Amino acid sequence: MDVITASDLIRLFDAWKRLFVEERDFLISLDGKVGDSDLGITMSKAFTAAAEAVTTEGEAAGISKLLRTAGAIIARTAPSTMGTLTATGFLRASKAVDGADALGTPEMAAFWLAFKDGIAERGKAKLGDKTIVDVLDPVAASLQQAATNGLSLQTALANASVVAERALEDTKSLVAQHGKAAAFQEKTVGLQDAGATVGTMLVRKLGDFVS
Repeated sequence: MDVITASDLIRLFDAWKRLFVEERDFLISLDGKVGDSDLGITMSKAFTAAAEAVTTEGEAAGISKLLRTAGAIIARTAPSTMGTLTATGFLRASKAVDGADALGTPEMAAFWLAFKDGIAERGKAKLGDKTIVDVLDPVAASLQQAATNGLSLQTALANASVVAERALEDTKSLVAQHGKAAAFQEKTVGLQDAGATVGTMLVRKLGDFVS
């Protein structure tokens, strides 16, 4: 797949929905180690609602409006911390690709940079705080480099998936600075961050989708 069209995007949200339904219990367990144990519920609800909303909207709405629709419904359906952050990511991404008829590598780079920046600003998180930003920041950088180098969408996202996995592993050495996990401080060292896991899942499924 060289680009993602509006119809592809609708199918992608369905793939994300199925992913988070399947991973619901795993994310609940992971989040339960130092969090509220609600992450799996939040993500499955969020993407089930988003998939239904973009399907109802239809491909004629275009990419930007579909992303805006997804962000808005996630904000209403899953108003927890990660739900709000994810919603913000999609709303920011919708502006970044406004006017695009398809998402190739340059548009995908703009998408994830805006997604990351929106989450970082809304969550007041920076690189090294042991959050989803620790995955999304290097992913966005990887995609920007891929766009500069003229790489295909498949190759760019395959590379980004590898970067995400590596960054997720690196979160184990960090100390949590946000949310309930921050109360555990040094006890979070050695644990895989739950939010960063969500970010990695999103990128990995996207890479699988275009391959």
